[in-house]
Amino acid sequence: MCLAVPGKIENIQGDEPLSRKGKINFGGVIKEVSLAYVPEAVIGDYVIVHAGFAISKVDEEEAMKVFEYLKEMGELAELGEDS
Repeated sequence: MCLAVPGKIENIQGDEPLSRKGKINFGGVIKEVSLAYVPEAVIGDYVIVHAGFAISKVDEEEAMKVFEYLKEMGELAELGEDS
């Protein structure tokens, strides 16, 4: 099953909308994802990521709730594994 997971934008590379990428922090696990679908996103924003693409912004409170659910389910560690 695939999940869309929130993460915090730590860094952004690229100026062109379709080539923007960001280093996203998923509760301690850092991954690079495409920011093409969220051109308004800036460093410090939380985004929902699915299949390597940030698909929408989300507020910090909601992101923290999801992190807690993932920790309870033991799924947060799986984000660090490469598929």
